[in-house]
Amino acid sequence: MKKYLRWSNASLSVLALLLVISACTVQRSPVTGNKRAYGYTWEEEKKLGKQSDKQIQAQFGVYQDDSVQEYVDRVAQDVLANSDMRRKDTPAKYRNTEFTFRVLDSPVINAFALPGGYVYVTRGLMSNLRNEAQLAMVLGHEIAHVAARHASQSAFEQQAGQLALLGGAIGGELLGLPGGDILQIGSQATQLLFLKYSRDDESESDKLGVEYSAKTNYKASEGADFFTTLKRVSQQRGQSVPTWASTHPDPSERENRIPELAQEWENQGIQMNKVQTGQYMSEIDNMIFGMNPRQGFTRNGVFYHPELAFQFRYPENWQIQNTPSQVVMGNEEGSALMQFSIDGQNNTPRASVEQFLNQEGIQAGQGGRTSINGLDGFEATATAETQQGGNVRFLLTAMEYDGRIYRFVSYAVAERFDSVSRTFDETANSFDDLNDRSILDIQPAQLNNYQVNRDVRFSDLFNDRDLPLEITAEDVAIANQVDLNEVIEEGTWVKIPRQ
Repeated sequence: MKKYLRWSNASLSVLALLLVISACTVQRSPVTGNKRAYGYTWEEEKKLGKQSDKQIQAQFGVYQDDSVQEYVDRVAQDVLANSDMRRKDTPAKYRNTEFTFRVLDSPVINAFALPGGYVYVTRGLMSNLRNEAQLAMVLGHEIAHVAARHASQSAFEQQAGQLALLGGAIGGELLGLPGGDILQIGSQATQLLFLKYSRDDESESDKLGVEYSAKTNYKASEGADFFTTLKRVSQQRGQSVPTWASTHPDPSERENRIPELAQEWENQGIQMNKVQTGQYMSEIDNMIFGMNPRQGFTRNGVFYHPELAFQFRYPENWQIQNTPSQVVMGNEEGSALMQFSIDGQNNTPRASVEQFLNQEGIQAGQGGRTSINGLDGFEATATAETQQGGNVRFLLTAMEYDGRIYRFVSYAVAERFDSVSRTFDETANSFDDLNDRSILDIQPAQLNNYQVNRDVRFSDLFNDRDLPLEITAEDVAIANQVDLNEVIEEGTWVKIPRQ
């Protein structure tokens, strides 16, 4: 669809996914050259990556700026050329594998890789980097995950341990997704992403990421400042682990380790003089910073979508998340959840509800036509049994608005359903058109990047009252990798969000 819905806040963990791997294979590692067991062959990894890449694009959205996409690809290809994947003695099946690099349209600081050569960075990560050298190190880290085949190793090890993979959030926030076949959103891509890397895997990728960026002549020690940023983001949000992959080693540890690893390469005579601050700042100038309110935002208990011109109220104290394909709301204890989405397969509210009811394992209850603020609608109840043997009860509500079918799938564990059914009903029935011009016309914040023309205290570069929606002065300082009261020297590049 051309219009997308986005996540806005923290993540939920709802149901369990079990990743079943049919076999294992023994092949040589492109990094070490040694034989080891993997969950997939390399050809299977490439196929899985290609299939899952389509799901990632559909689920999370690609940042719509060709210049930024081309820039990231150019830097990444240079780093890739100096990786183990492109050594002359690397087997051809690895050496000839094409890599794809994408920038995801998410405000959350994250980067990740899929098997077979698919690497992603978010605009949130890019807006918190200071220069090209830092970007190169992050890309090198993710290339290393692919080269070392960490996902395939993890798949084999988790098969051996028969581990259940829980639905939830990658690295704490990004790519949060309710799990479970019951909503038909347990995808192959999600299963791959939920494979947990070990701390040894992460340390190896740090080491290789420094190596790959250093051999591309980037000042790899710059990466240490990025880990300082991760630590500050973590502390600001009250998290014990930073957003960028919770299984990674502690950022304080990496702040110290990265310069040590870089120094080892410098001692071997590698020239690491590329920082490219001006180039980087020019490339991300005007990049959207923070959430994009045009794709959905919350205010005073209401979810607004200016692009699609609708609104609805959501329950007080419930968490709410927004992706390109759905908005999910959940209560604090995780016993009740509402999934709101556009149904692109059916052309009537009744057909939308009935399609859900026709899923295997769903037992339909009462249903009938309804009117929602003058809109034609249809609702029904249903029950289903979970993999753990419990029961879940559903309230399904669909309506037609502006040529689209929208649907709420609201459910709770059976013993809690009666206590939240009124909340489900009130939320679905609050769906209405949006005609407030101040909201319809709202625009996202964009980075305004420039070099300061005098020595100046960072906090004097902007007025707190003029900051865009939900962006704090500390957010701006963190993005610039400085302290609010720090004096910035003349000629220093800064990034100030404007709306």
